[in-house]
Amino acid sequence: MQTKERIFHMVLFEVIALILLALLAVMFTGKDPLSMTGLAVSLSLIAMAWNFIYNIGFDHFADTNRINRSLAKRIGHGAGFELGMIIFSFPVMMWMLKLDFWSVLVLDIGAVIFFLLYAIAFNWAYDLIRHNYGQRV
Repeated sequence: MQTKERIFHMVLFEVIALILLALLAVMFTGKDPLSMTGLAVSLSLIAMAWNFIYNIGFDHFADTNRINRSLAKRIGHGAGFELGMIIFSFPVMMWMLKLDFWSVLVLDIGAVIFFLLYAIAFNWAYDLIRHNYGQRV
């Protein structure tokens, strides 16, 4: 992907994720929607920066033919991204939610599982749509 498309891909991914994350955070924490939206936006900004850096690196070392990437490679891609997100998001979640280590750990593990599945599905769908409807995005 060229830089312009990588930015489009990242923003589309994050807009959908931001909506889902804010709704799920309100449901699972019982905290007010405004603070959960603030948390979601903060995590989204972290994720966008990490997404851009991580995917450039991954594309550099992985097969450039994205449509032929195996399920195993897609799982590895998603797992690597989520591992980085745990490192960056955990302290932010503890600070903003004012929860103990274990509570944030459970929330973060739940978020990682959700976003691992979401990232695999989103990227696979994006690649298929891109492949089937042209590479102009």
